[in-house]
Parts: sequence; structure tokens; C-alpha cells
Amino acid sequence: MQIFHKAYVYLTCGTDLLVFNEPDTPYLGLQVPGGTVDPGESFLQGAMREFAEETGLALDAAFDHFSDQDLPFETIDPVGQFRAPPDRPLQGRHIRRNFHVAVPRRPREEWEHFEMYPSSGVAPIRYRFFWLNLFSTEALEEESFFAAFGPPLAALRRRVPSLKTAA
Repeated sequence: MQIFHKAYVYLTCGTDLLVFNEPDTPYLGLQVPGGTVDPGESFLQGAMREFAEETGLALDAAFDHFSDQDLPFETIDPVGQFRAPPDRPLQGRHIRRNFHVAVPRRPREEWEHFEMYPSSGVAPIRYRFFWLNLFSTEALEEESFFAAFGPPLAALRRRVPSLKTAA
């Protein structure tokens, strides 16, 4: 089984989380920025690079590791939140490190950006970024999120109130 090391960024502003969807493949659901760690990179370096590539933004803020996931995609039925386009297979084991970044102001409200060089080698992918309240009905439903991006939200929700009062 092929192993992929992945790093993802859960960017919050107050109780809002930056998410994106792919307008050209709407059935995928919501995602957070991140992706495959390149050879020689740490998870943190990969998270920072992937965030910039996917969003077009550079963050001057602390990246705080808050959860890990070990996802054997070969054993998960390809339905619901785990369905990927045929040209972007998820075969293999995905070892994820998730980082939380809190910012005091939204860098943008909503925007589109293309990831020009996806790690799977496919054509550029169009992303539409927007903010979602962590306590909204949609955010509380893990099935709203593609490929198990929803489960870390419970830990993130516990962090947000304490971060808001500490500021």
C-alpha cells in the first residue's frame, strides 16, 4: 500500500473556518487547504507551502499542530464523502497532520484560486474559498466534508473559545 504524508490547515477567524469547494466537481463537498508533503519537507513546511499554493495567501501566524489522522483509503468504500474523481485517485494510506492557524481578521471574504500544480499531476484545479461558522448545521455534519476533513472539527471547536478569550 502506498503511503502519502499530508498536511492540512484549519484556518479560523473567530468561530469561522476557511473552507473551499471545487466548483467543477461539486459532489466532493467541503475541504480545507493542504495536501501532500514533498520529499525532504517537514509536515509544517508542507502545510505552509500547500496553504499558499491552494489559497494564494501567505500567512504570518503560528501554525499549531492539533490532530493527526491515519486513513487507509484502499479499505474505504468509494461513496459519499470519500468519492474522488477518476483522474484523482486516493489509493493508499494517508497519514495526516492537521494544523490550526487563528487570525484576527479575514484576509478575504470569498475568492477563487487555481492550484496550478496538483501533486496528482492533473490539470489545474479551481477552488472557491469562503468562511463557514464552526457551529453551523453544515459544519456540524461531518458528511458535508470530503475525505474525513470533518472529524477534526470537534477538537477545533474546543480550541476556538479558549483562543478567543486569551486574545
